[in-house]
Amino acid sequence: MPNSQRPYRFIISGGGTGGHIYPAIAIANQIKVLHPDAEILFVGAIGRMEMTRVPEAGYKIVGLWISGLQRRLTLENLSFPWKVISSIRMSNKIIRDFKPDAVVGVGGYASGPLLYAATAKKIPALVQEQNSYAGITNKLLAKRVQKICVAYNNMDAFFPAEKLALTGNPVRKDIMELEGKRREALLHFGLTSEKKTILVIGGSLGARTINQSIAAGLQQIADAGYQLIWQTGRAFYPQAQELEKPFADAGIRAFDFIRQMDLAYAAADVVVSRAGALSISELCLAGKPSILVPSPNVAEDHQTKNAMSLVQEQAALLVRDAEAQQKLIPAALELAGNEAERHRLSQNILKLARPNAAVDIVNELLKLIK
Repeated sequence: MPNSQRPYRFIISGGGTGGHIYPAIAIANQIKVLHPDAEILFVGAIGRMEMTRVPEAGYKIVGLWISGLQRRLTLENLSFPWKVISSIRMSNKIIRDFKPDAVVGVGGYASGPLLYAATAKKIPALVQEQNSYAGITNKLLAKRVQKICVAYNNMDAFFPAEKLALTGNPVRKDIMELEGKRREALLHFGLTSEKKTILVIGGSLGARTINQSIAAGLQQIADAGYQLIWQTGRAFYPQAQELEKPFADAGIRAFDFIRQMDLAYAAADVVVSRAGALSISELCLAGKPSILVPSPNVAEDHQTKNAMSLVQEQAALLVRDAEAQQKLIPAALELAGNEAERHRLSQNILKLARPNAAVDIVNELLKLIK
């Protein structure tokens, strides 16, 4: 039992990509809604996205010296055992100093050592698995934690059924509040209400195949009379800046990273996206007609599995990464011009939304310490 004389304390650990970080922040925000005096500490991996994104959201974060195992023999792999030992030692110190009442793992490198150390000390622990195919860290932690919150059915293929809670993935609150934002959104991006808008998001780190396909099709998009909001990621952005210049008057806008994703969704009539778990959860809540291009460069091809969970419900269209350069632009233009199909996809994807995911996860967490 937590000490009744002091506020609750929680450690939230994990990261690496926006797909892990934003659900973690949404969980923290919901804890603060229920317990404004709660103390929350994030634990991430040094050099990864979370070390900047979490402080931007107003939370303190500590970094562990940890990375993933490479699939081929590298010098980095030789240092992996030392990183694990160092990170477990550091995690023990963090837990000793902070004295959490419970810990949450959201997947990613840092959650392994932190939750290993916490569960060894019998501290209540919960993991949140975002994908339809469980990540290796969460699979390893499954035996040690009390509760596993998931976003898809049939996750008992990876985890003990008695520990599962089907909660969905938590997303940023502003994405659930798109009503009435379209005018502000179009103004924000310098676009007109006269044209349909295609939003392209490759995930927090960008997506090379999607970027190359869009780059080759800018003229077609402009000729068809559509506008474009294009999040490229940092690596492709300099090239995209040059490519967009001739199309400024046509409403083609490139960005390395979009902070106001609520406005991007509010402006969009069609969305082209990778099929990361967070992206899919956001699309469901936003109710946007979508074309999913799953990344082939992820463990166990889990993005294709995520995408198929929508395609099977006739809630999204799928273009495979290998076919994107031929098929993506025609598919996007066809969908933008087909109002009946957009309406059908929008209605079907809204049925899959889980707007209370953060609330349900935090309720499961609080049950562990009461």
